[in-house]
Amino acid sequence: MANSMHINLVLFFTQLIILVAAKIPAVIVFGDSSVDAGNNNVISTLLKSNFRPYGRDFQGGRPTGRFCNGRIPPDFISQAFGLKPAIPAYLDPSYSISDFATGVCFASAGTGYDNATSKVLNVIPLWREIEYYRDYQNKLRAYVGNEKANEIIRESLYLMSLGTNDFLENYYTFPTRRSQFTVKQYEDFLVRIAGNFIAELYNLGARKISVTGVPPMGCLPLERTTNFIGRHDCSEEYNNVALEFNGKLEGLVSEMNRNFGGLKILFTRNVYDTFYDIIRRPALFGFEVTGMACCATGTFEMSYLCNEHSITCPDANKYVFWDAFHPTEKTNQILSDSIIPILLSHFH
Repeated sequence: MANSMHINLVLFFTQLIILVAAKIPAVIVFGDSSVDAGNNNVISTLLKSNFRPYGRDFQGGRPTGRFCNGRIPPDFISQAFGLKPAIPAYLDPSYSISDFATGVCFASAGTGYDNATSKVLNVIPLWREIEYYRDYQNKLRAYVGNEKANEIIRESLYLMSLGTNDFLENYYTFPTRRSQFTVKQYEDFLVRIAGNFIAELYNLGARKISVTGVPPMGCLPLERTTNFIGRHDCSEEYNNVALEFNGKLEGLVSEMNRNFGGLKILFTRNVYDTFYDIIRRPALFGFEVTGMACCATGTFEMSYLCNEHSITCPDANKYVFWDAFHPTEKTNQILSDSIIPILLSHFH
């Protein structure tokens, strides 16, 4: 009896997830390297990852331009909604609108909310990501017709993940923004840009948006390596800025939910908490190494410094970080699993 009840419950929840998932026709992605599926492959920048050992645990063992040994969060989220297991990059010439109709990525590694951030490594600024999205809408209308395209645009789940580069690659690295803003003022500046970006997406028809804030950026191996005073532990200063910025983003999300009719926008606050928990209590999640990355020395290498000549760890699943800035596939999966039930229940 108990076993039969368990089976019925499993069937019920499976059907429920399929019903919910069926209402999301596509997952559409904006942001930085945390969600870039390979757009940087085709632009002139030093920030690329379309070579080994990147992608060694991806299907077929191929480097795609994802800054990871395997998949990244949008891939897991897409699969959870009953869509494809990997979202293609919009600029990848091997895909077309027939592929993009059920999921597309406009993200660019190294970018941020601030246009000045994208200039640091010559990557795609956020305003250009939205230009590509407009172009995508035109192609979608030509492909499926106006009515169907409008439905896909309205019902799709939009993921936004960026902000880390604004602080680590821009504000704390170059003096320009620091001479113009205190860190709190810079947070406010970025939140205003985020609000404008979401409003523009809304005007273009988007109604279901998930916003991810900044992770515990003081715990990235690159930041720990340079934290001499703190004996190579996490930089609490950077983590506090991340928490403060995330709080402001969450406030923006609440305000926009109130003021924009029909908009359902979610701030995924538990990404920071889960990530921090993984770093502080790695054994609970099956990890052994948190302070160093799998690739090369694991202290500062990423992009071209993590290459086919680099020695990498045999088992990336024991490491929280793949390179000095980016999580392993296993970490990405755990972070995704922490928000997928919320996304499934919220966007239906």
